[in-house]
Amino acid sequence: MTSSAPGRFITFEGGEGAGKSTQVRLLAERLGTRGIRTLTTREPGGSPRAEEIREVILSGHAARLGPLAEALLFAAARADHLASTIRPALARGDWVICDRFADSTRAYQGVAGGLEEGVINALERLVVGVTRPDLTVVLDLPAEIGLRRANQRRGEAAIDRFESEPLAFHKALREAFRSIAAREPGRCVLVDATGTPEDVGQAVWACVWSRLLDDGAGRGHG
Repeated sequence: MTSSAPGRFITFEGGEGAGKSTQVRLLAERLGTRGIRTLTTREPGGSPRAEEIREVILSGHAARLGPLAEALLFAAARADHLASTIRPALARGDWVICDRFADSTRAYQGVAGGLEEGVINALERLVVGVTRPDLTVVLDLPAEIGLRRANQRRGEAAIDRFESEPLAFHKALREAFRSIAAREPGRCVLVDATGTPEDVGQAVWACVWSRLLDDGAGRGHG
């Protein structure tokens, strides 16, 4: 059954260890208490074929082919993710909350990886089209803190393709995400991610409320 109300598309962006997956979960839970049906997903991945591509990317096997090859793999995964998961959910009237989306390609392969902006933009036009986020939350914190958190979270698991990059790469990523947020204030909001998950979650909720939920009736943040 298709809902008469349109779905909303929210993405979370930021560097390694910024807490995106935690905030995706917290936001979905909070929206659920208001009776809003949500679908949480991630990139790369979010559909069976895209998850297969995720394994190739994060294993590091594609890294030696350069940022263009990685960007093409991300684009292939994103195309299937959109077709199989995101667009059907939005058509049902669900709210889709995604851990990373096209801005990560801009930051990782574009700014930090050195791939030309024109190539990134062309891929985005072809793959994303009109399915752009209603709101993008950029979780911002110093790269050193993010990497430390990522190391603690990972434990004994193997380090992935991007966490293994040098500190300078991660500092460039942070600046890339901050620049994206500054250039597109109508879509993006920058949230300080140095606090506790609960404090960050409250800041995220305030943004979601003011951008997508507040009907001007003067109700509190719920």
